[in-house]
Amino acid sequence: MAKELKDQKEKKTTKEAQEKKAEEKKVYTEGQMKEVADKLAAEKDSYLRLMAEFDTFRRRSAEEKLAITAAAAAKTIEGLLPILDDCERGMALLGVSAEDSETNGVALIYKKLTDYLHTLGLKAIEAKGEPFDTDFHEAVTQFPTEDEAQKGKVIDVVQTGYTLNGKILRYAKVVVGV
Repeated sequence: MAKELKDQKEKKTTKEAQEKKAEEKKVYTEGQMKEVADKLAAEKDSYLRLMAEFDTFRRRSAEEKLAITAAAAAKTIEGLLPILDDCERGMALLGVSAEDSETNGVALIYKKLTDYLHTLGLKAIEAKGEPFDTDFHEAVTQFPTEDEAQKGKVIDVVQTGYTLNGKILRYAKVVVGV
């Protein structure tokens, strides 16, 4: 009886192995092959779209991070502009009434501050003697002039204007000749 069970078990195992081999050798019809190829193409397309979306997300995230950093830097530099103005006024006053060492001390601090801000991309707008340009200048007042060469040009700068990396941070407040 044990031998019969063993023989039946071997027949069953052999039959299963033959079925497995037959399944492996199974020939697919042309329609089935096309269906599999279509599914594979759809999955590949889906994968490529997902990767493209991820790349777009990563790029946008990096750009937003840079924009936030630039905006914070611009706000900080904008807060330092009144200090620059005060340094300019202080140097003008010291130049008239103070000793050379005091003037040199303030000039040294002013130069270090402007050099550092220049490395961050801050540039003063050159206005005096230039033609009046509403893209860079804000006219505070107009002053009559008899010299034709001065008409339509900036005669005096009331407050210096600045650009930060090519963008206007503060317009130059000027007096225009008419």
